[in-house]
Amino acid sequence: MGLFSFIKNAGAKVFGIGKTDEQEAKEDATAKVAAREEANKKAAAALEETIGDLGLSVEDLSVSIMGDTATVKGKAKDQSTKEKVVLVTGNVEGIAQVDDQMSVDQTEPESQFYTVKSGDSLSKIAKAHYDNAMKYPVIFEANKPMLKDPDKIYPGQVLRIPKLD
Repeated sequence: MGLFSFIKNAGAKVFGIGKTDEQEAKEDATAKVAAREEANKKAAAALEETIGDLGLSVEDLSVSIMGDTATVKGKAKDQSTKEKVVLVTGNVEGIAQVDDQMSVDQTEPESQFYTVKSGDSLSKIAKAHYDNAMKYPVIFEANKPMLKDPDKIYPGQVLRIPKLD
């Protein structure tokens, strides 16, 4: 006697035991999808916690993630809070889009969003949007509490640029 070779997948097809390569691939794919869904749930919960920790008040806040898109639901107290929640959610690695499904209690004009480029500073951005570099504190205040220091912005970050009164 010795070692005998058989066709691995024949047994599963004839007797219904064992797994074919196709079945194993399906199970692997199912496990990967389940792991991805669990990771998305954890990331969404972390975003909800971060939003709360930043003091952004949203009634019935709900964040869900599917692929590289985050969906945000709830009722923000004002437009500023709503926009900040969108920015907190979108300025996270792995998130390419935010589906904003929030409503607001108090409507007000929407801000512009600006994506920071290499070499940008808040004063340079203020000069471009307001024709006055000294208006950079307006942009800084509009992006608190996400920004802690006006000198600490990074390329790819998205900022709120509010309308001036």
